Amino acid sequence: MVNEKKTTDKEETKISEEQMHSAEETSTGEHHTQDTNSNKFLKEEFPIVGVGASAGGLAAFEAFFSAIPYDTKLGMAFVLVQHLDPTHRSLLSDLIGRYTQMPVYEVKDGMLVQPDCIYVIPPNHDMVLEYGALQLQEPAEPRGHRLPIDLFFRSLAQNKQEMAIGIILSGTGSDGTLGIQAIKTEGGMVMVQSPESSEYDGMPRSSIATGLADYILTPAEMPSQLIAYVNQVFGKRPQVVPSAKDSMKKIFNILYTQTGHDFSHYKQTTINRRIERRMAIQNVKSTDEYVNHLEKKPGEVEALFHDFLIGVTSFFRNPSAYEVFQKKVIRNLFTGKHPESTIRIWVPGCSTGEEAYSIGILLQEQMEALKQVFKVQIFATDIDRKAIEKARSGVYPATISIDISPERLERFFTMDSGGNYHIQKSIRNMMIFSEQDIIKDPPFSRLDLLSCRNVLIYMDKELQKKLIPLFHYALKPGGCLFLGPSETVGELESLFNTLDRKSKLYRKKDVSSGLLPMGMFIPSRLESKEMKRPSGKVPVESKTHLRGLTEQTMLQYYAPVGVLVNETGDILYIHGRTGMYLEPAPGEAGLNILKMAREGLQQKLTMALHDAVTRKEPVFLSGLRVKTNGDFTTVNLALRPVAEGSDAAVGPNLFLITFEELPDWAQIQTVKSPTINADEGACDNSMEVDARILELKRELQAKEERIRAYSEELETSNEELKSSNEEMQSINEELQSTNEELETSKEELQSVNEELTTVNTELQNKVADLSQAINDMNNLMAGTDIGTIFVDYQLRIVRFTPAVTQVINLIPTDVGRPVGHIVSNLLGYDRLIEDIKEVLDSLTPKDIEVQSRKGTWYLLRIRPYRTLENVIKGAVITFTDITEVKRAREILKESEAMRRLAAIVRDTNDAVTLQDIGGNILAWNPMAEKMYGWSEAEALTMNISRLVPESRKEEEVKVLKRLSQAETLEPYRTKRLTKRGLIMEVWLTATSLANEAGEVYAIATTEREIKSKYKKESGHD
Repeated sequence: MVNEKKTTDKEETKISEEQMHSAEETSTGEHHTQDTNSNKFLKEEFPIVGVGASAGGLAAFEAFFSAIPYDTKLGMAFVLVQHLDPTHRSLLSDLIGRYTQMPVYEVKDGMLVQPDCIYVIPPNHDMVLEYGALQLQEPAEPRGHRLPIDLFFRSLAQNKQEMAIGIILSGTGSDGTLGIQAIKTEGGMVMVQSPESSEYDGMPRSSIATGLADYILTPAEMPSQLIAYVNQVFGKRPQVVPSAKDSMKKIFNILYTQTGHDFSHYKQTTINRRIERRMAIQNVKSTDEYVNHLEKKPGEVEALFHDFLIGVTSFFRNPSAYEVFQKKVIRNLFTGKHPESTIRIWVPGCSTGEEAYSIGILLQEQMEALKQVFKVQIFATDIDRKAIEKARSGVYPATISIDISPERLERFFTMDSGGNYHIQKSIRNMMIFSEQDIIKDPPFSRLDLLSCRNVLIYMDKELQKKLIPLFHYALKPGGCLFLGPSETVGELESLFNTLDRKSKLYRKKDVSSGLLPMGMFIPSRLESKEMKRPSGKVPVESKTHLRGLTEQTMLQYYAPVGVLVNETGDILYIHGRTGMYLEPAPGEAGLNILKMAREGLQQKLTMALHDAVTRKEPVFLSGLRVKTNGDFTTVNLALRPVAEGSDAAVGPNLFLITFEELPDWAQIQTVKSPTINADEGACDNSMEVDARILELKRELQAKEERIRAYSEELETSNEELKSSNEEMQSINEELQSTNEELETSKEELQSVNEELTTVNTELQNKVADLSQAINDMNNLMAGTDIGTIFVDYQLRIVRFTPAVTQVINLIPTDVGRPVGHIVSNLLGYDRLIEDIKEVLDSLTPKDIEVQSRKGTWYLLRIRPYRTLENVIKGAVITFTDITEVKRAREILKESEAMRRLAAIVRDTNDAVTLQDIGGNILAWNPMAEKMYGWSEAEALTMNISRLVPESRKEEEVKVLKRLSQAETLEPYRTKRLTKRGLIMEVWLTATSLANEAGEVYAIATTEREIKSKYKKESGHD
């Protein structure tokens, strides 16, 4: 099917739009990217039900919430928007609380929406939904003119898209009608209270009149249907069984019969998702049931058709591709063109016109740069009549400023009092919008440019192979083709030269043979996928070439001379040699067949063309004598209307005029030869004069009939003009009445403007104060070295300080993401989520010491986040650097150990010494002083060799070498000299001291006196 609309299905949007968004987000800045991610997360979380009501709404609310089962988790939130008295406090939240077990809150500014909760708008406020929070606003309209339901529903649709649900209950007026249109546009669902069950049916009837209500029920019936819909659509969806081919064919046939559009070549996955949604709304479990449902309810066929046609488009979509498009195509489009020539462009699948207007803006900029004016025709077509009507209006919301630069907005748009942008008239005049299905409707031709973006991706390969040659045919030689980022010409690259592969820009090749005829491109009606294909070994291109050659030869020798003209006789195309019948007319040069017809043909041709235009039927004239080069030729004349729509680019009311000369034998019979006899010659001359007089009488009679016909047409035209004049007078009176109403509205608007000015001033002051507070807070948070993360009750990151990025890998776009999704740099600690939940459950703070991969130690503190109203709204997580504190503790611990060790060394009964590799004494304890007699000060200036007797020095040197090589020695007996020169026998334990590199830098010894041995050996000495 050729659905030129771009579907809103999330999976399809990923296919065709993700490249575009990357460029858009770059241009709009980091803050926009952050908001988009937050919105996406919140949109996928749970549905939000907006309930709008006015007069009689309290009873409807009571019936609605009383019908919701108790102790049931619905998984959705309810936001009630009621027309309230702005001068009195509302009791609505207290009254509704009597009928439901769900908590009911009167909304405060910035309140986050949670599932299974009810939120009520406060008096004298407007309210919108932004990124999962309800934002309160000062009313923009005076009392009596406010539309809070429309305002909230629009924001609900924008933020929740297909998860937006709108319910309209009892009330007067039409508030909510525009809101449900926004919800349906984004793929949401709409319920409306049946007018019979409402106290005031103004709002329900206005909503029902749009034709967008999915359900029309009493308030008591709504909850069960709502729960079933949410469970079916957002729980386990009904699945379209791929093998159910017969059911799918029937659906396609039903759609084709009622809408005239063939969806059989649309991609199967996209079709399935659309049908699944409609099945969920209709509570149908299988495709067979849905087929029966479609056959019984034509309205559901129309609803399914429009579900296929929900469009997504924007100005200058995929800016990088448009930059290349402007450089390689737009700048060269006018090269070699005469200022009076026409630039022809076709934009199939234009949706609501943004793509076509974008191209028009680029063309206008290029013409201004060239300082020349060309005639530009942009044919923008789409299958959706409603989208075409919106495109024709050229009116767009203020949100287009996201996609269009301020300079272009100022040059090519004007803003009305309602805040909408209107396209400039010079751009609008380039456009020719029309409803068209490129599968079955004829294409435009002689095009300089064809832009078909993000249309082919929704079609199967079979249909793409038919449309690409169609596009090739529609383009002029050297014409350009602009496709979407996910589209290519596929296997038909031989038809185009690639200008830019990334931006999908192509230029038509001049392929003179081997192309399929136009009839092969466009299927006449719904085709079966089981249609048998031709068999044989001859390639299709070869057969087609022979067929074209045969047709061309037959036309050359057997086709009559023909001329294609419009209803006024202007010649558009000439086939064959027409010199025998037409000749240039005197005076200003022109190509009008009525002026160029030769003698004997002009009168008959004029009358025949008039008859053909009037009756729309073929006209045949035979035996016309045309004067050619002083002689007469007998011809047959035929005028045939050309079927309307054969070439929409040329226009309707075309006529093919053919001249068929009679053969020689027929020519002889029609012209009598002169006789030899004079009397017979005189008779022949008399008969020839009579024949001429008779012919003149016939021509005169024909002229009189023609004048009579013209007179009747003139009278008819006069009557129509009188009727038109009366209608114009009526319209003028209506315009005068409208002008008076506008004057009244102008006075009201002036009053509103004064109120808005006051409100704007107050808001500016609030914004200034808020900006100052935000600046102070940001500087405070940035100035501290404490890493802090604020999370809400769903453990989503709300804010964080720069210092925390050293501990957890956070970037600005992580705001709104669950903290559990973020990778931390902590070693051996993976209980952050569990600890946060424990703190939120018990409201007891928790302190934990953790270490990062870089070795830095932090004190992790988790505290509940309390508001000024003492409400817990999340948790605060702080990381304080305690590395220095830990180091100080270790040093203190080591110092304490050293102090204890020093006390042991000081009080021991052994002599403890420390010497370097060279034997120089480094330490000397009190027992060493007592044993050897040298004080500590004296010993520190000595070498250990002074304590070794001469008989032991050689052996001690060997021991010192072994110790310097970090060799471990068992305690051994040796001798030492005292200060008094006595030799003392001791047990010596020596230990090598090595640094981190394993190098020995000192030797510690412990020496104990052997007194008994000393006494015995002292006598020998």
